[in-house]
Parts: sequence; structure tokens; C-alpha cells
Amino acid sequence: MFSSSVKILLQQEIKKHRLPADFFSTIENWYFPVTKDLAEKHRHKQQTILININGSQGSGKSTLTAFLSLILTHHFGLNTVDISIDDFYLTKAERLQLAEDVHPLFATRGVPGTHDVPLAVSCMQKLLHQQPCSLPQFDKANDDRTSSDHWKQVKSPVDIILFEGWCIAAPVQTDNELQEPVNELEKVEDELGLWRKTVNEELKIYHQQLFSLSDYLLFLQIPNFEKVYEWRGLQEQKLALTGKNNSSVMNQQQVHRFIQHYERITRNCLKTLPGIADLVIKLNDNHTIRSLNYSRH
Repeated sequence: MFSSSVKILLQQEIKKHRLPADFFSTIENWYFPVTKDLAEKHRHKQQTILININGSQGSGKSTLTAFLSLILTHHFGLNTVDISIDDFYLTKAERLQLAEDVHPLFATRGVPGTHDVPLAVSCMQKLLHQQPCSLPQFDKANDDRTSSDHWKQVKSPVDIILFEGWCIAAPVQTDNELQEPVNELEKVEDELGLWRKTVNEELKIYHQQLFSLSDYLLFLQIPNFEKVYEWRGLQEQKLALTGKNNSSVMNQQQVHRFIQHYERITRNCLKTLPGIADLVIKLNDNHTIRSLNYSRH
């Protein structure tokens, strides 16, 4: 299936992500069919295509995206760039200002309203029109955007853009759905519902300006929301093992509060996206892939 040189690159990527050696079978059995389908979509359209990839915290969407990009580039010969919505976070100063002007919960990065949408749209438009682009990079350890001299430079025309994030293409909720808090954070720290209503309004803008640019939606479906706490906690443990930026590693209590910022939208995605996405990758309780379900709509 893969040439020896591509196999070496895949093995290196497996080690980089601290995955088990038998993960190669996941690549062959599950990731390869997805890349084959995406390559065919590019061949059919004969121009740059943008793929939206949604997956909850801890679902493995960044890992999935990295391997899809590698296979599309080195096996199918398609110039592919993978981008995280996380890299378009507002700067720390901008979020602190937002927290002061609108609601204190906006100090925490993640929800719609904490991203620089005009910058994201500008980058996507440049890539879709096969123009050079400078992609921002966000330093999570420092909770701030890096200086522009550290941004990723894309100089060659791109065939496929893989755009991943936990809230990408997340459906907007009705006013009625926003009434009741979904957790303790919303109940105590957003008693009047201002934060969640503002987030929902921002999500509408994300759809109109950014998410609508996509040709295809891939949804990485976890078994249930409780898995977010379990798998996000494992990510923090893995981060601690690297020995880097240990001061930024969250304990269990911090992880629990952090995830509550994402709970409303994540639960809504789990409920609605399986019926909307072009491809649903269903995961088992042990984080392995269960099935690939292609849409018939």
C-alpha cells in the first residue's frame, strides 16, 4: 500500500504522537480509506478543497489530521496543509479585554468569540485561491499568540486544506435551548446566560464567514460526553511526561472546570453532527475506531 519512504514517515509520526506500534494497522484500515476519498474529491473538483474536521477535546482530531495530511502529501502527492482553529485564538490581551467588556468567562480561550475570525477567513481565502499565506501559531504554554516571525509560511499552491477544531461547524442553538445551564460553571458563573448567549451569537458569525467556506465535514464521534473528561485528562498526563512546560499542565480539578466551558457546544455536536457530517468516524470506548459512516444526503 505505502512505499518504504512513506512507511518510515508514518512510523516517525507514530513515535512523535506517543502511539503504540500497532497503530499502523489503524492507519491502513481506517485512515487510508479516508484519504483515498478526499484525494478523489480533489481530483473531481480540480481545485483547492477545504475539509472541516470536528472532534471533541481528547478525541484525537489533531492526531487524525496530522496523519491524513502526511498520507495525502506523501502517498497521493497532494500539497496539503493542516490548520487548527486554535491557532486563530485572540491574543491574551484581547481576550482579557473581552472578559472585561463582555463577560469574565471570555478570559478562557476556546469558545466562539475568542478567535480572530477575520484573520482566519483571510488565511482560508488566500489558500483557496492558491496564494501564499502566513499562518498564525498559538503558544498554549504561554496562552498567547506567537510573534509573526514564528508563523508558518505556505508558499506553494495548496490542493487540500484540513481545518480541525472542537467547535468547527457546531450547530447554533435556539434561544430556548440556551435557557437552562448545562453544568455548574454556567449555573454559577453565567447565571443570567449572557456568556452562553454571546457565544451562540458569535457561532452564527463563524458559520456565515468561516465554516461556510468548507467543501466537506468530517466528524470524529466519541461514545459519550463523559469520555471528554477521561481522554482530556490523559492528554494532560501525556503532556506531563514530556517534561516540558509542566507549569501549564492542569490537574484533575482544573481540567474539569476547563471542559465545562466546552460542554454545551460539545453535547450539541454529539447530538446533531452525526446527521449533518459527510463522514462520521465513530470511536469505541477504548479510543479505537469502530466504523466509517458516509452520509447519503
